[in-house]
Amino acid sequence: MKNRQIILSSRPVGVPQPRHFNLIDTDIPALQAGEFLVENIYLSVDPAQRGYVNDENNYAPPVAIGGVMRAVAVGRVVESNSDSYAVGEYLYGWFGWQDYCVATAALVFLRINPGRAPLSTNLGLLGMNGLTAYIALHDIGKPKAGDTVLVTAAAGAVGSIVGQLAKLEGCRTVAVTSSDEKGQHCIDDYGYDAFINYHKPLDEGLRATCPDGVDVFFDNVAGVIGDAVYQHMAWFGRIIQCGTISIPSWVPPPEGPRKEREILTRRLTVSGFVIFDHMDKLDSVVEVLAAMLADGKLHYQEDIGYRLEGAPQALVDVYAGRNTGKKLIQLRDYL
Repeated sequence: MKNRQIILSSRPVGVPQPRHFNLIDTDIPALQAGEFLVENIYLSVDPAQRGYVNDENNYAPPVAIGGVMRAVAVGRVVESNSDSYAVGEYLYGWFGWQDYCVATAALVFLRINPGRAPLSTNLGLLGMNGLTAYIALHDIGKPKAGDTVLVTAAAGAVGSIVGQLAKLEGCRTVAVTSSDEKGQHCIDDYGYDAFINYHKPLDEGLRATCPDGVDVFFDNVAGVIGDAVYQHMAWFGRIIQCGTISIPSWVPPPEGPRKEREILTRRLTVSGFVIFDHMDKLDSVVEVLAAMLADGKLHYQEDIGYRLEGAPQALVDVYAGRNTGKKLIQLRDYL
């Protein structure tokens, strides 16, 4: 049986392009003790993947040249030489951009109940995006009723969930988006109270939508947008740095305004968030999010492609903001 794989063929600087990848066919090796074979069904396409391939400061070493592109995926066990994972189980883990993954327990994040929700949601609302939104907002943001919560990339896979969770806490929510159309989408579909189109004057938009300042800033983009927001933070505001997608490259480090005076005088709390520091919470938080979804309290949107070879371009499109909802690649049907 052959396995199609997307491998990293050259090291990019900044956002990887399709030319940095190759599609190859390989043989699937025989399983060793403790291994099991996962047939991937859905592959995730995420902004974090830029950090997985660039040779720059990150929370994990870069993918090796010739290595399978690192990605989370949802799949089904089709062969097992493990006492812990049985044929027919659905799993969520580091299974890569490929048809099949010879896996061990170390690659698995969660076991999936396929009857709980559409399988695809386990890569979005019930996956790292929803988990990131919930844990970061509550652990760092500590939202209170009446707070103003401002979210960048608010129409994206994480931002769309953050806005809904903040509304459930009684907060006023403001979306930062790349267009009026996306801003209206955030209001109509995710319950945001207002939006700012960052292609228009930011200070003017911040004064109009956040007249009393920003209590919680959930930042997925950094750059000039983040620079502007710091000057509109409320006293004792909380800032969650979840992503930096507006920065094309960190080599050399970009220059920008110094924020230390704003942090000092406004007594701000600033914290970076990486979901892999919170793996012990995944099971319990998934149950909370699944219950909210079942009760109709949370909504989601997906943008699904169907070609493995299209995954590299899909990543480019995510960085360009062309996707509408969580970007996925579906390789096959299930159930």
